[in-house]
Amino acid sequence: MNIPGIEFGRKISAAYAALCKPLCQKLHLPQTAFDILMFLANNPGYQTASDVVEVRKLKANLVSVNVDRLVQEGYLVREADPGDRRRTLLRCTEEACPIIEQGRALQEEFGARLLEHTNEAQRKAFFETMDIMNKNLDAILEGEA
Repeated sequence: MNIPGIEFGRKISAAYAALCKPLCQKLHLPQTAFDILMFLANNPGYQTASDVVEVRKLKANLVSVNVDRLVQEGYLVREADPGDRRRTLLRCTEEACPIIEQGRALQEEFGARLLEHTNEAQRKAFFETMDIMNKNLDAILEGEA
């Protein structure tokens, strides 16, 4: 079976970075800092630098440097986790809202461009297949395969 995995994933990443580049330049933010900010804004269940490292598969030192930058620029604040004082939560600030809005618009544009030249039936089948594959991946990871 020929699944367009590695090349497809690489192309998605490269195309997204290319679309983000002008906005990152305008905002004077490195791509990684922008990605971290958008990840935290779009995924409220993930609130720590460790979450960013684990889920986004970024190196801890790269996350640390970019989180420091985002804190210094006023886009993130660090807060103690009330349930576990050893954990530090990261919260987006009001100052980050315009960046997040622009980032979400860019992400919407990317999604729309990615699905250009597909019809509703193709998109529906694609997302249904992705859902099934996601469940299959969960089963594999849980050892149920």
